[in-house]
Amino acid sequence: MLLTFLYLATSCVFTAAAFSSTTSDRSSRPTKVTTTTLHATNKSPLSCRKSFLSTVAQTASTAAAIAFVASADEARAEESMDVENFLKSGGVAMPMGVSGQAGKSRPENGVVLRDGTDVSRNTKSGDVLAEILLSASSTDPTAILTSFSSPWPLATGSLFDVECRDSKTGDGAFIAVSQKASGKSIQDLPSSFFLSRIFSPSGRFSFYGAPTDVKVRKSYAVESNPNYRFIELSFSTLSQSTQTEIPRNAILVASIPPGTDEAVMMVGSATATRWRKAGAEDAVRKTAESFRVEPAPKTKLKVRAKDRSPFGEIIF
Repeated sequence: MLLTFLYLATSCVFTAAAFSSTTSDRSSRPTKVTTTTLHATNKSPLSCRKSFLSTVAQTASTAAAIAFVASADEARAEESMDVENFLKSGGVAMPMGVSGQAGKSRPENGVVLRDGTDVSRNTKSGDVLAEILLSASSTDPTAILTSFSSPWPLATGSLFDVECRDSKTGDGAFIAVSQKASGKSIQDLPSSFFLSRIFSPSGRFSFYGAPTDVKVRKSYAVESNPNYRFIELSFSTLSQSTQTEIPRNAILVASIPPGTDEAVMMVGSATATRWRKAGAEDAVRKTAESFRVEPAPKTKLKVRAKDRSPFGEIIF
């Protein structure tokens, strides 16, 4: 019995000291740590056991708090990995969260720039010029010159193909390229043919979710230039900052250059509140009317796509 008592007392002292040392090492954590020291002398085995269990409980509580912090960090890291979902599908699981912002990738507008060229804008006249490729994935791509006059500055950076925009108001215009038209003329194609590219899950207006309440207001051609198709429409986009839908108005103008089978489009838009009150409609309309596409002059330079992908491949 005496040996058992001494064994228990000694075990309590060393075990409690070990736990006291472990919890003290974590004093750098913001969690409050209580250190308990046990003395075997003048304490019964039952009292020592209670002290031991108390220390274990305190240590378990501290470990649980540390595990909770680690779990939160791990969850944030997992959320940031949701960027991969956007790169593959154009959307993220939580568009309003951290990954919804970090996952911003260049929208897939179908635009492929010609290698050796850059998008330019004359700051005095506002004239924008860009050389793009149609049938870019084929062995014989066609170089096309696109041009329009924009009151907004040229948008630069990895998120943009050919785009001008006012970063404060959100007014702007951008170029997009449709899928194959299967030999149909620009006037015979349904409006949905053009909108399928503009409002695709990885399209320009789908950063935080697909646009809603899409309505085609007008679809027409100008008699003086029947090779161009105009579509006036309205829709709503999701605001990342306010988590509300913001109505927008837009004018889409499209044309299929001679000898090609893809429509080159320019889309100008502004919020509904600015459309009439702030004169945004006039700016967008003038920009749309200035849009032109034509085959690029023949040169000895090889016609090939500019590689703008961070992974060394062309994205169509």
